[in-house]
Amino acid sequence: MPTLIAHRFALSCAASLLAVSASLPARAAPDGENAVIARIIDEGMNRSEAMPTASALMDRIGPRLTNSENIRKAQTWAMEQLRKQGLANVHAEQFDFGLGWNLDSYSVAMTSPRPLALTAIPVAWSPPTAGTLHASVVIAPMSREEHFAEWKGKLAGKIVLVSLPGETSESKDPPFERLSDAKIADLDNFTKPVFDPDAAALQVRNRAFQGKLAAFLKAEGALALVKMSYRDGKLVHGEGYDFQPGQTLAVPAVELAQEDYRRLVRLAKTGAAPEIDIAIAARYDSGDLRSANVIAEIPGSDPKAGYVMAGAHFDSWIAGDGANDNGAGSVTVIEAARLIAKLGIKPKRTIRFALWTGEEQGLLGSRAYIEQHLATRPVDPALKGYDSYVAWRNAFPITPKPEYGQLKAYFNMDNGSGRFRGLYTEGNLGADKLLGEWLAPFNMLGANKLVASKTGGTDHVFMQAIGLPGYQFIQDPLDYGSRVHHSSLDTIDHMRADDMRQAAVIMAGMLWQAANSEKELPRAVLPTQPAPTDPFKVRDPAQ
Repeated sequence: MPTLIAHRFALSCAASLLAVSASLPARAAPDGENAVIARIIDEGMNRSEAMPTASALMDRIGPRLTNSENIRKAQTWAMEQLRKQGLANVHAEQFDFGLGWNLDSYSVAMTSPRPLALTAIPVAWSPPTAGTLHASVVIAPMSREEHFAEWKGKLAGKIVLVSLPGETSESKDPPFERLSDAKIADLDNFTKPVFDPDAAALQVRNRAFQGKLAAFLKAEGALALVKMSYRDGKLVHGEGYDFQPGQTLAVPAVELAQEDYRRLVRLAKTGAAPEIDIAIAARYDSGDLRSANVIAEIPGSDPKAGYVMAGAHFDSWIAGDGANDNGAGSVTVIEAARLIAKLGIKPKRTIRFALWTGEEQGLLGSRAYIEQHLATRPVDPALKGYDSYVAWRNAFPITPKPEYGQLKAYFNMDNGSGRFRGLYTEGNLGADKLLGEWLAPFNMLGANKLVASKTGGTDHVFMQAIGLPGYQFIQDPLDYGSRVHHSSLDTIDHMRADDMRQAAVIMAGMLWQAANSEKELPRAVLPTQPAPTDPFKVRDPAQ
């Protein structure tokens, strides 16, 4: 909206807040809390630094693969920002991860039957090429080890296309969406827990297949592996999970846009196999196998009152700039910290801020924080990466640490940059009342919904898994799931400035109220070993 209108809107919001809050039920809160929230709204709406901060991170630094040179640069930058804002105890907490991997340049092009630059991205942590590879392609779809026998002796000197091309399709879902009240209401349902003791082994096996495939290709004398992007529209992603020393892929691996991949398949099916060039300049870094989380605090006035926390994952994939996944959440955390620090008032509880890494490889950073501060689970230390992630989810008993009882609330942002519409209560129905009270000042900003369903795949999950009150915000999807998530389109152009201002204001306001409330969010029970949901299930031996 135009600047003048935005200014008037924000002033109106602040004034309305005071009027509305006067009619709300009395809450056990420090004197002047409503005025403090009004100040947060005024600062966050009229003098937001969210988008300049986003540009500094995404445009100037760019993608932030875990343990890469770029994420170290970004972490140094973030700690400088937090110190400038006046936060205390700004530091990096290290944890074991694996290899660094830095991509300097790459190119993929068809040279025959005609010259054509192809849209592609190297798979993260795959090896570089020795100069430029030049070879004809062979179409050899393989998704299980049983498929290897068919291609034995046929791949030497070839660049191997390993995906089934499938058929082109147009999505019936909108590419850009704001949530309607009806769609939010559909989320208000209890997520029934499911425990399948065989599922973990299947997940590990499926994840390990790409490494076995690359080893097979190497043994057969193939030069490189090419797989097809899982989205159309010339989007590529580049996700890779083979980052442990001695366990990286045996051949260079490239993800090719669907449109280019299918073109190569059609040419190979109707004439001489096309020839392509692949050049990848990438560097492994084994100098420090640890990654780190960035932690900062606004100290509380009562050391015995515990702390509240906000977090977002700072790492990203490499195809875009990591703007919406999850630069948006990281910027919101940094801006929320600024808004609270700007108040110049000490909260009752300490407010802690976290920028996690290793989220994209299995919530490794937030899990490391949990193990360092909150609770442990009996996992074989020999397990690394994804294997360790899967094992941790199913390891019992959970042993709380002394700090377990000190964490009173954790708020996470990791669903793109869409505006906040409320909170998922994760099936903890007893939390509705207090979360609703804390959201009440932001009803006028469109954040007024509580839904019972769970959310997965991000850094509050393991806190919920050990019974702690970790919550994710309901957000408008925008084009996050349809096009942007993990893709080459994940740039700052797909962030909405108004949504970012709103999210930072609400994040700051929720933290402030949680830090000063005389009430505490109810906790779920400490989880114990579940029984199989289906005790009679018989697994297909082919799976």
